Amino acid sequence: MTEGSGADAADPARGDARAAGDEAGPNLWEAAALLNQATRQARRGFASGGPLLWVYRAFVVLVAFGGFWLSLRGQHPYTGLPSGWALAVAFTLVAINIVWSAVAIKRAGAGISGPTQRKRRAWLGVMLMAWIVAYAVTAPLYHPGTSHPVWGLYPASAPLMIIGLAGAVTAPVLRDWPMATICLFLAIVAAIAGFGGPAGAWLIMGIGLCAAMLGAAAFSAWQQRRSVVGL
Repeated sequence: MTEGSGADAADPARGDARAAGDEAGPNLWEAAALLNQATRQARRGFASGGPLLWVYRAFVVLVAFGGFWLSLRGQHPYTGLPSGWALAVAFTLVAINIVWSAVAIKRAGAGISGPTQRKRRAWLGVMLMAWIVAYAVTAPLYHPGTSHPVWGLYPASAPLMIIGLAGAVTAPVLRDWPMATICLFLAIVAAIAGFGGPAGAWLIMGIGLCAAMLGAAAFSAWQQRRSVVGL
């Protein structure tokens, strides 16, 4: 019998304390592992940004599309070209969103490797191609004047309908159901906006997308709170 065992036998309280300490070690490791796992899951779940970023996106689409609507609704003849101030504001807000989103996506990918990372990169590539193709078609369609209604409707809604459908079809591959839902809602709003006329389509898109982004912000906040409470 060792000295420690004899001491424990002589002092039962000391033996109980040592046993509790031996059990505490694995429990601490398990707690740390659970915390790391929850953190990685949260990052994956917030790959498109947290609540604050979604609220900013809601602000961006409302201001940008609303500004386009204000600058286009009184055009006679209709040219479909927003005013310089509307374009400047939109480009500035979108540039901030791109940088912020890139940082969020990079942080979400930390600690992710293997097939999951490859699927994620492939999805981002598909969505980038969808953005390029959807808006590249805009240039050949440009014909100023009200005699070309296709030009009047396409820039406001058609590109985002294409992008929304692409996201709704491909996001389930990553099991990103919130993103698939947002993309599907985006496509539906864009389809409805097509009935609003050349100028009205911008307003419908602005209101509809703002509602979608605020809904995503609320869901992201709820998901984040649930992850923290679950720890």
